[in-house]
Amino acid sequence: MKTVLIVEDDLINARVFSKILTKRGGLQVKHTENVEEVIKIAQSGEVDIILMDVSLSRSVYQGKSVDGIKITQMLKSDPQTAILPIILVTAHAMEGDRENFLKQSGADGYISKPIVDHQQFVDQILALLPQQNN
Repeated sequence: MKTVLIVEDDLINARVFSKILTKRGGLQVKHTENVEEVIKIAQSGEVDIILMDVSLSRSVYQGKSVDGIKITQMLKSDPQTAILPIILVTAHAMEGDRENFLKQSGADGYISKPIVDHQQFVDQILALLPQQNN
């Protein structure tokens, strides 16, 4: 079973995403907003894809405040985690944001909140999951 890591500082959003992904997508879910934990989980190979909130208000790494863009850049620049698909999730969906966020971060996809179409949400994630030939 594929596992999604939800990096989200809003517990309600994290719960909603989690429920949609497990019920509709048949996926396993982990959740954290702790940056060290995100990096550790990504490096361990325990997850197949990351859903990254862009504006993490409480996340700190090595004493500095970091957002989802910064964490994504860190993961994408590490050879060990560079191939892990990352989808940015944000409520700040203004015209042009999507391209800027994707370019800035190196992320593989972008979903704007609130999630209205649950099936489309699941489909976007499933589409980016690495396919394994059994």
